[in-house]
Amino acid sequence: MHQPIACEYVGWGQIHRLCHKLARQIIDSGYRIDTLVAVGRGGYPAARLLSDLLGILDLTEFKIERYHGIHRAPEAVVRYPLTADLKGKRVLLVDDISDSGDTFDLAIGHIKEHGPPAELRTAVIHHKTSSSYVPDYYPAKIVKWRWIVYPWAITEDLGVLLQGMEPRPQGEAQVAERLLQDHGLRLPRDYLQQALDMLAASYARPL
Repeated sequence: MHQPIACEYVGWGQIHRLCHKLARQIIDSGYRIDTLVAVGRGGYPAARLLSDLLGILDLTEFKIERYHGIHRAPEAVVRYPLTADLKGKRVLLVDDISDSGDTFDLAIGHIKEHGPPAELRTAVIHHKTSSSYVPDYYPAKIVKWRWIVYPWAITEDLGVLLQGMEPRPQGEAQVAERLLQDHGLRLPRDYLQQALDMLAASYARPL
């Protein structure tokens, strides 16, 4: 049985506002980016928004595996390596959050193997002060640790949280009550119902 952990849902509207603030930070710093590099999977949405907001079409990615929902593996690993040549380019490495710092340690080393770039800076939507790594750009700081539930990971995170609930809640109302009781988490009811429907239908994530 999992110990209850504090969680917070961050919706699409807030994500867009934070990414706009992030883009403004980058512009005001004077950093001229040649290539955006997303750390998959969490960095994909933020990097795509920054691509739009900053007008940078050169966007690539690679995937690091560390978390499944709230579960953390012993170490981060590069699952699908970077294929782009970043030699001599000014690169911005983008993820959704700096949590422990281990992902960035691995990601920066991986980037340097594909260059080295002329300059490398990093950006996230949320920076946790408990992280061992401090990104160059972040529009939001988390001082009191909690798990951030992003709209692109609701179903995955919900599935993991439900696995730790005994007795297992039945139905949307009970699930909503337990999420609030155990994790302080409020999800939009339509998103919650959609996630429960997908968990019930998906062969890969049985309830």
